[in-house]
Amino acid sequence: MSMGDTSIKTTDICDDFPESVEVCEPIFTSYGSASEFHGPISTVKVHEDNVLVKQALEDVARGTVLVVDGGGSKRCALLGDRLASIAASRSLAGIIINGCVRDSEELARIDVSILALATHPLKSAKAGFGERDVAVRFGGVAWTPGHHVYADQDGVILSATALHNSG
Repeated sequence: MSMGDTSIKTTDICDDFPESVEVCEPIFTSYGSASEFHGPISTVKVHEDNVLVKQALEDVARGTVLVVDGGGSKRCALLGDRLASIAASRSLAGIIINGCVRDSEELARIDVSILALATHPLKSAKAGFGERDVAVRFGGVAWTPGHHVYADQDGVILSATALHNSG
């Protein structure tokens, strides 16, 4: 889902604002129905436990990109079709997970953009451990709550401020 009428290309932003962007390493695969998205960042930091992921999906503002730092664990999934459906129903811009997803066939049909490292069939623990709205670092970049992220087929970039005209 591209917010607004015109597509915002990461390549154009990099060309127009080279000093203002950080470019994430190409570590993600797209699992949602759309691959272009942008919005302000909200973060969750967890380890093999997705209780805080669900809470964030239920209460972050519409248009937000939820960034989940799962520590890069490939031992379980932090998001599946049920949580992706929450994000879609609440019109979140996208979800970026430094970890795994499951239900990939269903995710491809849900109207939300999802980037993750891989798929894994095992669900996560449900203990509720982790942190919300803290700066995290993965993919060679710092993910800071309130900063902006832009993603499309060419990559993922971050900036301290919005680098597009909204509306």
